[in-house]
Amino acid sequence: MQLTMIGTGYVGLVSGVCFSDFGHDVICVDKLPEKIDALQRGAVPIYEPGLDDMMAKNIANGRLQFTLDLNDGVGSADAVFIAVGTPTRRGDGHADLTYVYDAARDIARALKGYTVVVTKSTVPVGTNREVARVIRAENPDADFDVCSNPEFLREGAAIEDFMRPDRVVVGIENDRAKDVIARIYRPLALREAPIVYTDLESAEMIKYAANAFLATKITFINEIANLCEKVGANIQSVAKGMGMDNRIGGKFLHAGPGYGGSCFPKDTKALARIGQEHASPVKIVEQVININDDRKRQMTDKIMYLCGDKVKGKKIAVLGVTFKPNTDDMRDSPSLTIVPALVGAGADVHVVDPQGRKEGEELLPAVTWVEDVYEAVKDAEAVVVLTEWNEFRAVDLKRLAKMMKDPKMADLRNIYDPVEAEEAGLQYISIGR
Repeated sequence: MQLTMIGTGYVGLVSGVCFSDFGHDVICVDKLPEKIDALQRGAVPIYEPGLDDMMAKNIANGRLQFTLDLNDGVGSADAVFIAVGTPTRRGDGHADLTYVYDAARDIARALKGYTVVVTKSTVPVGTNREVARVIRAENPDADFDVCSNPEFLREGAAIEDFMRPDRVVVGIENDRAKDVIARIYRPLALREAPIVYTDLESAEMIKYAANAFLATKITFINEIANLCEKVGANIQSVAKGMGMDNRIGGKFLHAGPGYGGSCFPKDTKALARIGQEHASPVKIVEQVININDDRKRQMTDKIMYLCGDKVKGKKIAVLGVTFKPNTDDMRDSPSLTIVPALVGAGADVHVVDPQGRKEGEELLPAVTWVEDVYEAVKDAEAVVVLTEWNEFRAVDLKRLAKMMKDPKMADLRNIYDPVEAEEAGLQYISIGR
């Protein structure tokens, strides 16, 4: 198959590379010359385990190309994927669809012969029909169908998720387009991966509903963690007991400083806005958004309490600033609320993160960046765990405590055993324990 991917951000690049690994010929298009130049040289602009090797292999095999010229790929494509950003729109919380509709107009002008236009970006209900209207208005003679094919890729495990998905969701309107999509995803069908064919609106809603439910699950367990601290229960035991019920499941029942990343914050806001516009408010999701915002501020208060409500002039070591491990993504990370609050209170913050420095130096300019945990904690009066990188799980707690001026730890990811931490000489607090 001849496929074209419009957008080389996280979704577009991962999808394009993985489709090429299926054996399809893929052209990835972007408007940023510096990004295309880097990709043509084999440089991967994001951190995603395994992506660089897979990309290099498929470039070498001639199945994967990168270009600034949209016309290079669209005219000969069996399917064109729209994988551009849909950030939260300022003012109303809705998804900003400017890039989606711009891409649709560009595609319309380049279409030659029958093509399936696939929206892979996360978009509100009704967007795919509007994409079709935009294309027809721009090119009335175009022979095309639209399809909704939302992505469900976890950062840090995106290749595994693409190659062995829980399901592939496809919103589609006729058998002609369905045949094209079936051929594209034939390698997954051969592995018996579930492919859910449905209407356009249902496919769009599935993406938002799934992400909002997971965000709700995280927020729920964080609320229960707060209660556990008051009544003397252990949130990890509670979550384990809950998760063993197969109606609930154990995933996303890990208490922490709140959710972040590229999906949950913007998708929950967009779903809440969709509900408001249709006079059917999703009140649970609205509350989830508010609680998660409060959660990050609560974590700052927790750190301040550990430090005697005064951090001015104190060195605070922060372990991890990305919103989760195995990614360099800092979008809506709890660190972007917590770290500036500590700095604003006068703390001397030293940060270590295996991949976060590239984005973090701009987003967190008033901190000191170091490459080693022990360097970060030397003479510190508190250490805060914000991201559960594996590198942090193997820290020698006794050595760490001895190096600190005042051995205090706020473990906001519950990666250490409280007894072991205290035996190592740390004054230790965690979440829900």
